[in-house]
Amino acid sequence: MYEEFLNKKNRIAVVGASRNKEKWGYRVFRKLKDLGFIVFPVNPGVNEIEGERCYADLGSLPEKPDLVITVVKPEITEKVVEECRGAGVRRVWMQPGSESRKAVLYCKNNGIEVVYDSCYVVDGLKTDW
Repeated sequence: MYEEFLNKKNRIAVVGASRNKEKWGYRVFRKLKDLGFIVFPVNPGVNEIEGERCYADLGSLPEKPDLVITVVKPEITEKVVEECRGAGVRRVWMQPGSESRKAVLYCKNNGIEVVYDSCYVVDGLKTDW
């Protein structure tokens, strides 16, 4: 299952992307960009991150992502997974601290593959590509 989440061809939306280099929303965004992924930063309070356009929500993305990574509060993740279902996104990775039982169950009950309790950068990307 992890292989599909870690596929280099994935277009990834990072919900909670940040300009603050100390936050995980920035670290995840930057690492994925450095590795060559197509990354869409999503944060309604930010217009751009390092010259990249930042999108207000999943519905404003130029194309459907293959994977959504959440780096937000659990109550926001709960709304994001509903957006994912509506947009046809079938994979969600909830960064530690962004998951909730409600969001995880929503994914499992709605055909969305979900990973939680694991960091995409620290645990997922263990190999040097």
